[in-house]
Amino acid sequence: MTTYIHCVQEFTVGQVHEAIANSRLDEECLVFHERRLTWRQVTARTRRLANYLNDNGFGCSTERADLAPQDSGQDHLAIYLHNGNEYLECMLGSFKARVAPLNINYRYVAEELQYVFTDSAASVIVFHSAFAPLVASVLPQLPKVRLLLQVADDSAQPLLPGAVWYEDALSASHEALPEPAQPDDLYILYTGGTTGMPKGVMWRQGDALTECFGASREATTIADLLAATPGRRALIAPPFMHGAGHWVAFGTWNAGGTVFIPSIPERLDAHDMWSTVEREKIDFFLIVGDAFARPLIDQLRVADYDLSSLTVLLSGGAILSVHLKEELLQLLPHVMIIDGLGSSEAGGQLTHASGHGVATTGRFPLSPQNHVLDADCTRLLSPGHSETDHPDSGWLAKSGRLALGYLGDADKTARTYRTIDGVRYVIPGDRAVLASDGFIELRGRDSATINSGGEKIFAEEVEMAIKAHPAIVDCVVAGRPSQRWGQEVVAVVQIRPNTVVSETELLAEAAKHIARYKLPKAFVFHDSIVRSPSGKADYRWAKSIVAQEN
Repeated sequence: MTTYIHCVQEFTVGQVHEAIANSRLDEECLVFHERRLTWRQVTARTRRLANYLNDNGFGCSTERADLAPQDSGQDHLAIYLHNGNEYLECMLGSFKARVAPLNINYRYVAEELQYVFTDSAASVIVFHSAFAPLVASVLPQLPKVRLLLQVADDSAQPLLPGAVWYEDALSASHEALPEPAQPDDLYILYTGGTTGMPKGVMWRQGDALTECFGASREATTIADLLAATPGRRALIAPPFMHGAGHWVAFGTWNAGGTVFIPSIPERLDAHDMWSTVEREKIDFFLIVGDAFARPLIDQLRVADYDLSSLTVLLSGGAILSVHLKEELLQLLPHVMIIDGLGSSEAGGQLTHASGHGVATTGRFPLSPQNHVLDADCTRLLSPGHSETDHPDSGWLAKSGRLALGYLGDADKTARTYRTIDGVRYVIPGDRAVLASDGFIELRGRDSATINSGGEKIFAEEVEMAIKAHPAIVDCVVAGRPSQRWGQEVVAVVQIRPNTVVSETELLAEAAKHIARYKLPKAFVFHDSIVRSPSGKADYRWAKSIVAQEN
């Protein structure tokens, strides 16, 4: 029998936010465009949303104890929005209403939308007006949807028939404190779907608070939590529809801080972001890997900003290459760059800090409840295992407070969450080595692995090697069938405007960083690299591109 870890600390997301709000009611909580919402205002707005949902019959019908791990006894609210105050309000209001919020990728086409709405059993959809035509196109196939809340934007799309304007719903509601939620209530995070179909990862709020939303693991009372809230001013660049964005937003709130949202949420505008850091005295800035870092660096080379307030730049969700870290640290020597590693299935896992003069990528100090398992996922590996085992044989794993599993999918849950010697582990799919010095060295995501000539080649490793060439703006690597090798490595590259570079030059640069057998057998030059809005590589797109060139 599997034992789920429920520690002494058992709070809900809404309970923590309300307690912190009471300690700073008139301080700023959330800033977006001209909206500067205080903790008092966010509390009132999220209570109104919670009560509107409850008064319309949405909430929890079956408690967790009476359910299988892959099942839900709550209504589900799908958030189909660009970044804005409404996104975080929908999450927090849902938590208070005992309704499980879930994220929707706003780049999905109708077929993908229908799949996620159906797979998630969403009964409420909150959407920006710009998305109304797509919602209308799939709605006839969604009999479980009972409420539509529409958020006004600049698209001038009219109110969808049967929908309610989001602000009208809040105005029609009330600010009474809703009935208490439970730590067993769900938070559902859909995976990105860049290597396969998206799946909904089910977290208990009591576990998500610490493992995803950054609340203190040591706190046993609300008073303990309040003592650990020094506050910070955090600018969140990536979309909230991916975990990294809303995790850091809630982590900022759980530290008593203020969340700032870029004024242009639909795309990355480097001037807007650096101007916000300067104007608002931001001290904490979240980005996602190279796709965000490159335009931010380029903007710093053409314009001056007072960035003296910035102390931490956190990159999560995708690799931030060493050469880009070095460029950032040359421009911002007072800033600490932190790599954050985590996954939808495991929450936050590992962190590594780089400072001026010392920058590395892909090596993380081992932290509690993180492990490397052997190739068969039957035992824990000891430091230095690569000296006797195959160097790429390990799997990164995590124990402790974990997600329940995948919504409605017991088989996939059993494959990803394993019990070894009575301890439950999650194995998200990252290959890793536990080096003799106690550092975990990442090899890459197994779903992006290329088997060529009997060797495992990790796409991310090859991408970093190629991106070390100064002519490269971006790169993504995929495998394609080969009669000689089984699969061969192909690199899709985007070069800088008005720049000429040969395949020979790219191979020469890559050969400085990786073994010869890992080098691409071919290059495809492309005007732009398709990534998710969070900056993650879209390997399905890359495979389609390299297949066309075969």
